[in-house]
Amino acid sequence: MERRIVIAGTGSGVGKTTLTIGIMAALQKRGLSVQGFKCGPDYIDPTYHTAVTGRPSRNLDSWMVGREGVKELFIRGSSGSDISIIEGVMGMFDGKDPRTDEGSTADIGRILGSPVILIVNIASMARSAAAIVKGFQLFGQGDNIVGVIANRAGSEGHYKMVKQAIEQECGIPVLGYIPRDASIEVPERHLGLVPSIERGELQPFFDKLAVQVAAHVDLDQLLELAAAQPVESRPQLFAGAVSAPPKRVNIAVAKDAAFHFYYPENLELLEAGGAKCMFFSPLAGEEVPADADGLYIGGGFPEEFAERLGADEKVKASFRSRIAEGLPTFAECGGFMYLTEQIVDTSGNTYSMVGIVPGKVTMQKKLAALGYREVTGNEEDNYLLSPGDKARGHEFHYSTFEARKGAEIPAAFQSKGRLGLKPEGYAKGNLVAGYTHLHFASNPQIVKDWIRACEQYKRT
Repeated sequence: MERRIVIAGTGSGVGKTTLTIGIMAALQKRGLSVQGFKCGPDYIDPTYHTAVTGRPSRNLDSWMVGREGVKELFIRGSSGSDISIIEGVMGMFDGKDPRTDEGSTADIGRILGSPVILIVNIASMARSAAAIVKGFQLFGQGDNIVGVIANRAGSEGHYKMVKQAIEQECGIPVLGYIPRDASIEVPERHLGLVPSIERGELQPFFDKLAVQVAAHVDLDQLLELAAAQPVESRPQLFAGAVSAPPKRVNIAVAKDAAFHFYYPENLELLEAGGAKCMFFSPLAGEEVPADADGLYIGGGFPEEFAERLGADEKVKASFRSRIAEGLPTFAECGGFMYLTEQIVDTSGNTYSMVGIVPGKVTMQKKLAALGYREVTGNEEDNYLLSPGDKARGHEFHYSTFEARKGAEIPAAFQSKGRLGLKPEGYAKGNLVAGYTHLHFASNPQIVKDWIRACEQYKRT
């Protein structure tokens, strides 16, 4: 047997992340090795998990990588840990489509045959909490809901009433509760919070959560309920991959507080395909490494550091000259923004960027795009995705792109989302850039084509 548990919620905002982090931190303090996972494409919650557990948290997304892909990535990620904690997304049954469970927390739980703990916000209710739990039990299709944790209890007496009702009506244990306390709510999650996590500023908050969970939640019972049969899968994505394949090319990866949203599997697939990932920090004044045969500029939030990035002419010049000479480059979201001519912040301040993509991005006060995307390679120049080839990913950004007047913007992809089809990004020469974060596991051919382009560049 192995131990894994899905932390599901009745909806967004019920306290899944608070409980997940608290459970992880409390189990860590017991000396257990904890592996974090997040359902869906989110990058911010995994950053919390990684900070707490010391192991890179991973995303599990059945829409992006398929059911077998979820199993393979779970087995790979959980190897060597004592327990896997899988944080859900939104409400338990919320996924890509309101008519199916695809991409939902429930879907991930079923694929992995995993026990599920349901988090219920019990503020302003008592016996009614049992009706909510009963509804989730009846609605599911064989979901293994093994227990409940109550959040935002007004008092221990309030919690006991809810516990009695749920255990009597639903036949599953209530493992504990978290008292209503604003100081242990996870801060509103926005991109600017991530550097503070990485600087360790939230460690006292994590410690406080661990104390609360250890005091009010039966962790021994949770560990018992987490017992499950091992997940079985035949490796496909990493089939035949050796731990240290011969490195044929070097791919420089921009990684610092401004650029750091990468799926671990994207980098691991590049490594397994024969690339050596070389990390460097544009924010720290590091230029594109001279021996790079390829360049990956991931997402993040360059707008938070626009003044510093804009002022470093030497670093910008290294990006400009290397990309212009044909270095096979993929820039997604924050990386795409950095390669434009300007970033304009919400106060109207303008910062000069690399200037390879002819246009500017303007920050908005509200989310400009959010959702899954299926992209298709365009007929135009795109070494990463051949014409007609598809890959899956998502968009999440607060900025909009505006092309320079009269400039030609050859789209990198045709992007299909909830609102239909649209041209997306910019592809010219050996540069592919756009707002879409791609998951390479959705089409591993991306990795082969990129490495092939890097080998060609290296030869010339």
